[in-house]
Amino acid sequence: MSGTFGVPPPDAAVYVISVAAELTGLHPQTLRAYERLGLIVPGRTGGGGRRYSHRDLERLREIADLTGAGIGIEGVRRIMALELQVDALRALNEELAAQLDETRAALRQTYAVRGTQVPVNKLPVLHQAAAQAVVVWRRPR
Repeated sequence: MSGTFGVPPPDAAVYVISVAAELTGLHPQTLRAYERLGLIVPGRTGGGGRRYSHRDLERLREIADLTGAGIGIEGVRRIMALELQVDALRALNEELAAQLDETRAALRQTYAVRGTQVPVNKLPVLHQAAAQAVVVWRRPR
């Protein structure tokens, strides 16, 4: 369960197809069609029944909004793939920014222990961990 009592986490597959259809305003056959097209992958019970999560419902609403705006299924598929890429890149950017902050703090601490001031042009502007390599760029003078 999530932090709120009685509210399932966003990825918990809890809604049967009839409830998911009602909550999204879509026909159950439309939900099945989106599944066949690979746009949605609901959870399954032991008996094979579909179960949709809150996140699935949000995705279904987004698909409905896009198709309602005149975008074809292949366009919807591409838009959703690009949105996943953007989300992944945002997460990577946040991770890299945090690593950069840690590197800057470590550099400042190293200079503080030495009793010297950090030269501004020595602060890294990029810290990238790729295959255990660290690349540090300095701003040009």
